[in-house]
Amino acid sequence: MLTLATVNVNGIRAAARKGMDGWLKQTKPDILCLQEVRAPGEELRKLAEGDGPLGGSWSIFDQEASAKGRAGVAVLTTAKVLNHRTDIGPDEFDSLGRWLETDIETKNGTLTVVSCYVHSGEADTPKQVEKYKFLDAMRERMAELMASQKLAVIVGDLNVGHTELDIKNWKGNLKSAGFLPEERAYFDDFAKQGWVDMGRAAHPGIPGPYTWWSYRGKAFDTDAGWRIDYQLATPELAKLGQNYRVDRAPSYDARWSDHSPVVVDYDL
Repeated sequence: MLTLATVNVNGIRAAARKGMDGWLKQTKPDILCLQEVRAPGEELRKLAEGDGPLGGSWSIFDQEASAKGRAGVAVLTTAKVLNHRTDIGPDEFDSLGRWLETDIETKNGTLTVVSCYVHSGEADTPKQVEKYKFLDAMRERMAELMASQKLAVIVGDLNVGHTELDIKNWKGNLKSAGFLPEERAYFDDFAKQGWVDMGRAAHPGIPGPYTWWSYRGKAFDTDAGWRIDYQLATPELAKLGQNYRVDRAPSYDARWSDHSPVVVDYDL
């Protein structure tokens, strides 16, 4: 069994200080995908190698954002990595720190794992235009992967709630970035391509389980969250998936990120 976990750490250095190591020791993922690393590669390696607070026998791959202290994605794994790539879309927009593909050796063949961090966006601003550019490139690349890879999974903070089941207060967010009709239509397209939303497959027809809660107010305590962190698998891989779970912290003060890890076991 191969355990794949993904989480937006909201800054890897802060997450390490706040107790991420306890979750790591309990979960023991074979593949750990991170978003919003917000640290140079050498800092990530200090934390994740050897005697560091997140230390282990990891192979570490990352892509930093163009702006210091922003975005950043990584894949850490104890498995053998055959190749990795970071290019997505045209050069006309900034995708650095948002897309990292790794090809991992398994007994069933090559597994392609993508750690992805979609822009948060902001309705009716240039930030939303950049988000759509990225989603366009992402949709095109996902179609290529679906056509070429039997075993592939797109994981990460995709910053869109697909349906009304994915946001507690969906009526109040109909005009908010993250729940705009135009954004949600991309996720309709992902499903038409064949990608299986492992979270929705495990919890059909019910709200959540949510993966992100604002630090403001009592959003966490009242479970007023959003499900914006995903594992989207090819049909062949989805058949091998089980035990989907969101590792929600037991209390507000026990959180080490505003997101919770999304974990799936794959029979690989």
